[in-house]
Amino acid sequence: MDGNLFQFEPAKDAAQLNPLVLAYMGDAVFEVLVRQYVISRPNHRPNHLHREAVKFVSAKAQARTLQLWQPHLTPEEADIVKRGRNAKSGTMPKNADVLDYRHSTGFECLIGFLYYTKRFDRLELLFGLMLEQPGGS
Repeated sequence: MDGNLFQFEPAKDAAQLNPLVLAYMGDAVFEVLVRQYVISRPNHRPNHLHREAVKFVSAKAQARTLQLWQPHLTPEEADIVKRGRNAKSGTMPKNADVLDYRHSTGFECLIGFLYYTKRFDRLELLFGLMLEQPGGS
């Protein structure tokens, strides 16, 4: 294994993937990252783990984190976010503001892109920025 969780590479180069495909993978990767983080903390009651994870993975929280990351993004990363934010998903968010939902899609698109391009150090750095914020840990 070369860094990805599993052996299956995408059928196309990451830069050529549909932004919603990147967001689909980014959602899963970010969920695993958050779960690893909350399990690294001392309280392991299942309800507590879930409540802590939701603080990070909601559309509103992801949109807020993306806003925090914006000044730190490379031009390539900002372009990936824009592609994800502007992608037409065909579904409406159930429990989120439309703007937060679109920004969270851009956020997830970036996570998926960084994962598929094996930029794990960059994912770690951005995740650390998020944790440094009040309420982030």
